[in-house]
Amino acid sequence: MNNILKALLMLVAVGAGASESFAADVTIYLTRHGKTMFNTVHRAQGWSDTPLTPAGVEVAEQLGRGLKTLPFIAVWSSDSGRARQTAQLVMQAWERPLPLNERKELREVGFGLYEGDLDENMLTDAAHLLGFASEAALMKASGEGTIRADRIIDAIRQAEASGTPALKGVKSSGMAESYQQVSKRMVDSLTEIAQQAQKQGGGNVLVVSHGLAITSLLMALGDTSLNEQLHNASVTRLRYTDSGEFVIESINDMSYVERGS
Repeated sequence: MNNILKALLMLVAVGAGASESFAADVTIYLTRHGKTMFNTVHRAQGWSDTPLTPAGVEVAEQLGRGLKTLPFIAVWSSDSGRARQTAQLVMQAWERPLPLNERKELREVGFGLYEGDLDENMLTDAAHLLGFASEAALMKASGEGTIRADRIIDAIRQAEASGTPALKGVKSSGMAESYQQVSKRMVDSLTEIAQQAQKQGGGNVLVVSHGLAITSLLMALGDTSLNEQLHNASVTRLRYTDSGEFVIESINDMSYVERGS
């Protein structure tokens, strides 16, 4: 009888452990901020910042309405104003907004001297270093998947190190980032956010970040399917398991925005 009782107790313990493990799963709703003034005029916007446009405000509010039926346990954003503003707008539609946590590690790629310059100037310099005749040729190759974001980010950093035509005589700031720097800080930051959520028992976490930063994270997690720019307010859903691994469940998903339209 005692042996049977012990066996039953062991089964209960195993079952409880399995239930706890399942409950500790964390789902991260990783979104790009709403459209900004620099996005609109096609200027490089990494660590520099501009406010959301009316269209950017609207899409953030739509995302908030699309997510409001989901229970969230935490909200994070980069320390850039456009990410902070997006997170605040998203939560306006929620019955119970949460405190907003910020991490500088969630910032966009730093472009150094190219910050605020025209995208065309920055990408043309990168294109030439990569053997392309023009920005258009580089973007075509990117869309076809023959060249990926990691190489473009590193080419921008390499071009910035020599100074830029728009700032003749001004030396490199040394603040342009490599793909390795960006992907590492993003992976480390999302891991810490997920582990903190696990300590709360698991659940849904909203994280507002930036296009190239999210793309770098996805590449670091092994995804090479993304050949387009992430849409403003799109959701990339990641599940962080109890075994400490990220599972990519969706990328560049606009269905939440559509739901809140």
